[in-house]
Amino acid sequence: MGDLLADEAPFDGIVLDIGVSSYQIDEAERGFSFRHDGPLDMRMSQAGRSAADLVNEAEANELADIIYHYGEDRMSRRIAAAIVRAREEETITTTARLADIVRSVVRPDKSGIHPATRTFQALRIAVNDELGELQKALDEAPALLAEGGRLVVVTFHSLEDRLVKRALAQAAGRVSRPSRHEPMTERFATPDYALPHTRPILASDEEISRNPRSRSAKLRSLLRSAPLASVRGIYS
Repeated sequence: MGDLLADEAPFDGIVLDIGVSSYQIDEAERGFSFRHDGPLDMRMSQAGRSAADLVNEAEANELADIIYHYGEDRMSRRIAAAIVRAREEETITTTARLADIVRSVVRPDKSGIHPATRTFQALRIAVNDELGELQKALDEAPALLAEGGRLVVVTFHSLEDRLVKRALAQAAGRVSRPSRHEPMTERFATPDYALPHTRPILASDEEISRNPRSRSAKLRSLLRSAPLASVRGIYS
């Protein structure tokens, strides 16, 4: 972001809409969703290692770690073992096949969420290094804001939201002091940024009725309260 936009800065606003898009989900050939059977792909850039490569080549422990950390699924080891057994019989190439494998070892719960939802989320995040890309954006975007400019980030699951919450709080100087006896060093000085609101803004009932996918969305923002330094100097 810094390399591409340094000559265009400063900006009054930067908006990051995180995660997979509805268009990608609805295109079966992109392989993001088990609701439409298609090739097991999940690559946003359509380059590099695909989800099919991952489920057919990764060791069981690696698969379990991905599903546990990125999908937050407690059944990760059971799911990984089922995937390994299934691929020994036949290569896993479609979204429907993977969804069936997960469903065979994970029972639906009262939430009504499909048993494969967390596994698909985890694989998508891993394939696209989504959290790594998000962190890069959070590191560079604040410095591109003009005085009074705002960074707005919309996330759709807890992993993203925690990352954004922590990054914006750190930028705004909302860091805890290890001890009340520690002197006020530069680390705790008045920051160049502020949080307009400490809690995320959620979709209204009316918006959710129009767009059900917005029900999990959380919006956080950061306000630049000090003048912009030389952006070219920052990224040169």
